Amino acid sequence: MSQEILEILKETDAFLEGHFLLSSGKHSDQYVQCAKVLRFPDKAAKVLAPVVEQLKTLDIDKVVGPAMGGVIVSYEIGRQLGKESIFTERKDGEMQLRRGFEIKPGEKVIITEDVVTTGKSTIETKKVLEALGAEVLGVACIADRRAPGVEIDMPIYSSIKLEITAWDAKDCPVCKAGKIQLVKPGSRGNA
Repeated sequence: MSQEILEILKETDAFLEGHFLLSSGKHSDQYVQCAKVLRFPDKAAKVLAPVVEQLKTLDIDKVVGPAMGGVIVSYEIGRQLGKESIFTERKDGEMQLRRGFEIKPGEKVIITEDVVTTGKSTIETKKVLEALGAEVLGVACIADRRAPGVEIDMPIYSSIKLEITAWDAKDCPVCKAGKIQLVKPGSRGNA
């Protein structure tokens, strides 16, 4: 199944190969931009179906995605599970539940992301939800691309696990080869 998911990501230009400046400031020769696959509803449904299969045994009340990357993923997982889908967003640099969305104490929620890399948005969202009394059951995503040593204190349900190497700029073999221009494809911070 992972090979099929990877093929869909490549076909939609969501999985890229080249020379990339990551939001961490490191360089990589691969990059995942799931917004590219999520623009096609049929492909979004297909790449998230394996995650939904993993979630079916959980007693989930709501699906919550941090804006931006988790919003469409939340909607599609919620649609496939028949559950309410809401999202958190940053206001003044702080993750919040807004727009009249509510979490009742004791509700069981799954957090959704497009890609889990550092877990920053996921952890911020988890804190918000737990402060409102939710029980966070885990995080669901298209791609788990955490680097070795990046731990998130909850289960991760993903369609694909990607091992993407990142280097400090001074150690980047792509820079040393000098053949491919560095690009900043991301949506956060310096990328």
